[in-house]
Amino acid sequence: MKNLFKIVAALLLLTVALGIAFTPVKAMAAADDVAVTVVGSNENDVIMYKALGAAIAVGLAAMGGALGMGLAVGRSAEGVSRQPEASGKIQTLLMLGLVFIETAIIYALIVAILVVFVL
Repeated sequence: MKNLFKIVAALLLLTVALGIAFTPVKAMAAADDVAVTVVGSNENDVIMYKALGAAIAVGLAAMGGALGMGLAVGRSAEGVSRQPEASGKIQTLLMLGLVFIETAIIYALIVAILVVFVL
């Protein structure tokens, strides 16, 4: 369990580090002064970064949801193996929990679509 959290934390740090490392800055040197323009002044760059941000958001939501669902299913299987007579209640609670997890992932997808197409 601790290894899983270490892997997730390492992936999040890697994502942040890559985001910082690949934020390009264009520098145009003139004769007397240096003009710096940040990428994003071009409309194509803005669309590209919106799509990249949406992809990262949906990917992280899906990864978190998959981890949560895996843990929930594993724990419910463990609970059923320990108390088979409670399998109906455990299954009902499992399905309800999985629905809530999947709803959070769908919300992340909707927000990502709004970011790309509306903002």
